[in-house]
Amino acid sequence: MIAPPVLELQGATVIKDDRRVLDNLTLTIRAGEHTAIVGPNGAGKSFFTRLLTHDERALAPLDGPAPVRVFGSDNWDVFDLRSTIGIVSADLHQRFVAGNNEGRVSGEAAVLSGFLATQGILRYGAITPEMRRRAAESLERMGASHLARRWLDAMSSGEARRVLLARALVTEPKALVLDEPTTGLDMVARHDFMERVRQIARDGTTVVLVTHHIEEIIPEIGHVILLRDGRVLASGPKREMLTAERLSDLFRSPIAIEEIAGYSYARPRA
Repeated sequence: MIAPPVLELQGATVIKDDRRVLDNLTLTIRAGEHTAIVGPNGAGKSFFTRLLTHDERALAPLDGPAPVRVFGSDNWDVFDLRSTIGIVSADLHQRFVAGNNEGRVSGEAAVLSGFLATQGILRYGAITPEMRRRAAESLERMGASHLARRWLDAMSSGEARRVLLARALVTEPKALVLDEPTTGLDMVARHDFMERVRQIARDGTTVVLVTHHIEEIIPEIGHVILLRDGRVLASGPKREMLTAERLSDLFRSPIAIEEIAGYSYARPRA
């Protein structure tokens, strides 16, 4: 049996403050098809992520198919969906580091909260010994076992990001969504984080990377969607999308690009 696509958009439109932040998007991300969504600031990338996680809703059509289907369904309970899709973002990082109305968040609590779809708050559901075991395993997988008892706001940015990656994976999701995941990380922490993402992709979890940093597109990603002004500018195999011509058009500026060891590096061209 063929697995349903991670995401299907059919004419999906999102309006915020009387502006179309996503405009008639039609695209498909298939299960096992590691994909990068690439675009400049203001392209609508974050709204795309929120559409995927149902934090935003597309305009309902008068007739025809549903504009958004995730894993084949257009009627998800948002809490069930959050256990099916893991997410790591710089915005989520800031919310965890700032704590919640119950105080600071420990590494273990952050990971356990993945079972409850909360941000470090554990009192809204029963935490079982099995959940604690799986949380410990997820932290170990990310090389973060030693961070279980530490507060997130006392960790380095790289350490906290690894804890959030453990949280995203603790429910064994079908897909991992990374929205500008290395923002605020130094060069070493950034490399460590993306190497862990490479292993996750190789282990079979579908990776969806949302970024404007071309060099973050790991070799395992084979499909790229170029997003600009809330619309799909182009979509296809990575080697056809990450060209100087395509990226110059995307960023509206001359771009030079070179490939080294499976990674692409872009820079403004004089």
